[in-house]
Amino acid sequence: MKKAEMMDQHLETYEEKISSTEIWHTVDLIYKINLDEAPIVKKEMEGMSSLSGREAIDSFLQQYEGTITGAKARSILNEMFGVNLDAISSLEGARLSLYSKGQWIVQHEKDLFVVHTGAGDIDVKVYPTNYFLEQTGLKQLPTNLQQELASIGYYFDDTKDSYYYSNPTGEAVSDAFKGKTIGAILGVIQQSFAHL
Repeated sequence: MKKAEMMDQHLETYEEKISSTEIWHTVDLIYKINLDEAPIVKKEMEGMSSLSGREAIDSFLQQYEGTITGAKARSILNEMFGVNLDAISSLEGARLSLYSKGQWIVQHEKDLFVVHTGAGDIDVKVYPTNYFLEQTGLKQLPTNLQQELASIGYYFDDTKDSYYYSNPTGEAVSDAFKGKTIGAILGVIQQSFAHL
């Protein structure tokens, strides 16, 4: 069962109106993500800039008339914190580690590549795991992945020893850009390294 489905089932067990505490607990339990580490990325949301993450969620929940389903909670968290739990759920078994919001979001011993976002998700670096390097004998990302990443704006940064992208607007990179990055990596894994 995917993590998104587990979250749906878990939130359905709450009989009373859901609070931020239940959402925080569910995300920590299922995804192992500490939302207290995730800053609010949409400061302009209904005057919430001075609120903590939990206060912002509680403020939203107090105004919301409907039932908070797992899908709605994931949508709120993505909009407020830039934590796309649906996308994270889809990465299960993809052999891709993800570091974001100051913590490992997805990481397994035999993952092949790492997507590492910096503070505020303004920049992203992609690099091979030690497991990939040991299994392939390569010293860097494979050429086909380098080309894919370069085609969407990445360049090799010697100081970071990785392929790197920094959003020129100074804002968090979009979900669409993250999707292109992950899509490029997953395509190369499927095409060339599924046997590892």
